[in-house]
Amino acid sequence: MAIEAPQRLVRALGETAPEGDAWLGELPELTRRAVALRELTVERVQVPGGRSSLVVLVRQADGTPAVLKLAPRRARPESERAALAHWAGRGAVQLLEPFTSEGVLLLERLHPDLSVRSLPEAKALLEAAGTLRRLWVEPPGDQPFETVAERTGRQAEAMRASADTAAEVAPLVDAALAAREELLAAPPEHRLLHGTFRQSKVLAGERMPWLAVGPDPVVGECAFDLARLVRDRVEDLIAQPSGAATTRRRIKRLAESLDVDQERLRGWTLFRAVESGVRARRVGRERDAELLLEFAGWL
Repeated sequence: MAIEAPQRLVRALGETAPEGDAWLGELPELTRRAVALRELTVERVQVPGGRSSLVVLVRQADGTPAVLKLAPRRARPESERAALAHWAGRGAVQLLEPFTSEGVLLLERLHPDLSVRSLPEAKALLEAAGTLRRLWVEPPGDQPFETVAERTGRQAEAMRASADTAAEVAPLVDAALAAREELLAAPPEHRLLHGTFRQSKVLAGERMPWLAVGPDPVVGECAFDLARLVRDRVEDLIAQPSGAATTRRRIKRLAESLDVDQERLRGWTLFRAVESGVRARRVGRERDAELLLEFAGWL
């Protein structure tokens, strides 16, 4: 069958790097080679899919369902492979082969259209938090994962350099950068983190009810990982008259349920929301930027 990248992936790669265009041009041939090498049968491309990789639902030669994932180098597929190998299926999707080739991962098939986001909000947060807890393990000593300090350092530079940071956003940027500096001064633990965890990254499975997918792993403190979950369904939070109060209660509840310091979680939630908002504005996603920066203002 013909392989065509979903529009969500095309738009996302176009926002972030010229490399995306070259990789997208090579994607049909990369997919054909990956399928042939593994003797797979293609069922369909997952749509709308992700913003950094192509996900293809396939069957192995013996009929076992699987997922073939292809990602450009900038999406760090080797780092994802190393994290999934270290977790070995505990709380995360299982690797079906121990190596990557040309940014290709072969993974166990979960239920691609059923995430915890489909659950009522309170239940979704509970299930997502329980999944995240299983991922927070000691990092392997032989794998040089990026650290929270390194990743947020790049992000902080981009925030400072953003020429379109309007006057009304500058105080939020200053507060976010100050929070980062304070948080990095004395991190309480050193764990392998998912890196981009949210409700849509937790899919229903057969081995376990819920399993995490799509990590962009990083090593650092647990509050950094949990911070992205705090703002899940941000559009619903913004629409509520009590959105700010709901956000504060969510921070308190998540911090207590996962034994994370509440103020550290608030600080990383602020930094990550402002960084995402400034980045969204930089690439022209004004509606996303507006929601994220309003949310950050509550913190």
